[in-house]
Amino acid sequence: MNYYTTPSESARNILIANDRGGYTIPTSGLYPYQWNWDSAVAALGFAEFDINRAWVELETLFSGQWADGMVPHILFHKPDPGYFPGPDVWGGTGPIPSSGIIQPPLAATMARRVLDMDPVSGKERMRALFPKMLAWHRWIKAWRLDDHGAVCTTHPWEAGRDNAPDWDNTMAAIDASDVGEYQRRDTSHVNSADRPTKYDYDRYIKLVNIGREAGWDQAKLLELNPFRVADPTMSFTTLRAARDLLAVSNDLGLEADGLSADIDRLEAGARSLWNEGLGAFDARDAHTGEWAESVSNASYLCWYAGIESARMLERVKTVLTTVPHPIPSYDPHMPKFDERRYWRGPTWAFMNMLTGFGLAEMGHGVEAEALRLKTARLIAGHGFAEYFDPLTGGPAGGNSFTWTAAVWLHWAGRN
Repeated sequence: MNYYTTPSESARNILIANDRGGYTIPTSGLYPYQWNWDSAVAALGFAEFDINRAWVELETLFSGQWADGMVPHILFHKPDPGYFPGPDVWGGTGPIPSSGIIQPPLAATMARRVLDMDPVSGKERMRALFPKMLAWHRWIKAWRLDDHGAVCTTHPWEAGRDNAPDWDNTMAAIDASDVGEYQRRDTSHVNSADRPTKYDYDRYIKLVNIGREAGWDQAKLLELNPFRVADPTMSFTTLRAARDLLAVSNDLGLEADGLSADIDRLEAGARSLWNEGLGAFDARDAHTGEWAESVSNASYLCWYAGIESARMLERVKTVLTTVPHPIPSYDPHMPKFDERRYWRGPTWAFMNMLTGFGLAEMGHGVEAEALRLKTARLIAGHGFAEYFDPLTGGPAGGNSFTWTAAVWLHWAGRN
């Protein structure tokens, strides 16, 4: 009898095992709650074999939406005293205990993809979610744009790329000497050499403390928060979400006043992140105007946002032919590259998928397919890890990871 489990069966089993009844955790132990952009990606995986469960994932995410429209980056559905920082540290004010920051807004784009997979059954689900997604978009527009229209991150965790080199200069100016003692959870589950350093983590907690003490009053935080960085991740994903919201509003006849003007401003903001000297899209400190001088995997999300770039296309062609397991989260030729440390070099399958979506949609099918096949081989050869060493393919971070399984089912593993 053959007991071999195919990668697709394994991926489905991971999603089912990480299901906590209406929401999915990223992986057992390391991440015991619902994370915002993880859930959006998880919905795509569920849609491949249980489309109702895909909608439930998104609906549960928006059940934690704050009254002002913000959708938190973590929803603490069930107590887990071992996790830090938990809801008591954050002091969130939403209907479900939560963090006080967001993550890149993938939900509208993923909801549209789920809708396209079954328009008949999904139409009413989308109608119900649409005003909530639009409210979140308007919250971002109100509180996160810089003077150019680029979207800022106000905490490294908000951008989702926690300890990327993009933040180093801004983080260095933050005094975190008063954060006190705390016990991290991440380093008790995975190799500490793969994770952010204590230096970084002290500053993460300092920013949380500033937000909590301000009651997460966004007007106050515009003045108080020392960390405000215009970011390719946030800018490209917000622009793409706005385009998808407009398309859905047109298809379903839903109110979306101002979206076209928002898209124009967001596109101008995203284009303003082109660093000519670097030859890539880059992060920029909104307080000082200083460039990060960082070519990251977020730099390659331009096509996902509907922005063409001949120079980025040359870069992606080079990466596809010179990096064994692309796309690294930081350019291997840059001085801070670390092939295994979180967001400072490793490859992330879901970021590859977003780039692949954009490449295919903008007519770069050869590059899109090469990226898909390389991602498929990486997962098939090294498992459903959180992220991977781009040079060896070695798995790192958490195992049996939800969004890597979802990427396999929806994109990488499809013939």
